Amino acid sequence: MSTSPLAAAAEVDDPEVPSPAVGPSKPRLLRVLGPGLITGASDDDPSGIATYSQAGAQLGYGLCWTMLYTLPLMAAVQMVSARIGRTTGHGIAGVLREHYPNGLLQAVVLLLLTANILNLGADLGAMADALDLLLPGPRWLYVALFSGICVYMQLVLQYARYVAVLKWLTLSLFAYLGVVIFAHVSWRDLGVALAVPHVDLSGGGLTTLVALFGTTISPYLFFWQAAEEAEDLHAFPRRRDLLHAPEQGTRALHRIEVDTLVGMSFSNLVALAIMVTTAAVLHPNGIIDIQTSAQAAEALRPLAGPFSAMVFALGIIGTGLLAVPVLAGSAAYAVGEARRWPVGFGRRILEARAFYGTVALATLVGMVISLGAVDPIRALYWSAVVNGVIAVPVMAVMMLAAARSDVMGAFAVRGPLKLLGWAATACMLLAVLAMFGTSVLPLI
Repeated sequence: MSTSPLAAAAEVDDPEVPSPAVGPSKPRLLRVLGPGLITGASDDDPSGIATYSQAGAQLGYGLCWTMLYTLPLMAAVQMVSARIGRTTGHGIAGVLREHYPNGLLQAVVLLLLTANILNLGADLGAMADALDLLLPGPRWLYVALFSGICVYMQLVLQYARYVAVLKWLTLSLFAYLGVVIFAHVSWRDLGVALAVPHVDLSGGGLTTLVALFGTTISPYLFFWQAAEEAEDLHAFPRRRDLLHAPEQGTRALHRIEVDTLVGMSFSNLVALAIMVTTAAVLHPNGIIDIQTSAQAAEALRPLAGPFSAMVFALGIIGTGLLAVPVLAGSAAYAVGEARRWPVGFGRRILEARAFYGTVALATLVGMVISLGAVDPIRALYWSAVVNGVIAVPVMAVMMLAAARSDVMGAFAVRGPLKLLGWAATACMLLAVLAMFGTSVLPLI
């Protein structure tokens, strides 16, 4: 049987397929990077930028340690989610549908949908505010413009081109690494803050901690990376799910590890750069109430110069264009798999009408929220807090499923990866309980 030119090209570009130029143990990094890189970059969305900016402005270098200590936990959770998709050929919702009660599935999907749409609306508003700093104009028009661009990318672009666009958008995050140059960083204070964790046990301090955890380890990231691993089984003709092709496991898991570690390291490095910049520039000058990414960009202008403010604002727009499609896409994957719809950006619109309709509807609802009476400042910050709270039950269910041999076969999660995954879940749970304990109990 002959191979089509498209399939042949996909096989050549598949990082899991050995080639004469690239040995099995040395895959080209740019070919390996995919779902993990996009997932990590989308983690630094405008909501995350606002949270990191607020943490740096309010507490200085005090919470910079979170970016160092959460890295192995974050990477482990994302590796688990990627392994679920690559092993089973289904996203997380698809696995829950096959192996868990329907009530649990619907509850998880509802939690994810709620968090994603709130986050999506907050991000669209932040992108509009950032563009308004560069080119003053009507906010509603900018929100509608960005919503239309994001929907267009997902509905019109072919899957391979869509993924390529998302990869290119990750370059926007280098803006924040560049902004650090304009900040007068106290490297000694930063070193101490990174080495010695400090936790503010007040209600506000713990809420900020949960927000940081929630924007770093977010449920939509789990669903997106698992779904993209499953989607790539169709994009690369020689790949099969590991349950039916265990011989592909060694190369597949190695690719996932490299992809995820690079993506999550990049994500946390950018987040650290944002925290360090605002801690060095804003905190010493008494500017401690920064709750939106656009507000952080504007606050930098008189202290670090107009160029740094412009770069900061452009980064918000770029990462928003990356994150909004991921938020809408992960919601559509979850809803579609739960309802047994044909899902995936590799399908034509008529073949997966409900899936693409969910993408468009989620973006539309987010746009309405952004244009409504919801305070955009509070929406950005609290979307991160909501993600932190919701992440706990989602992570627990995901870890349980990943450790089951009847779900994952020989690739069930064991050893250090399982330990780190549960450690991440426990840390999130403790932070959430402490936050509720200090914020809610005194009111009773």
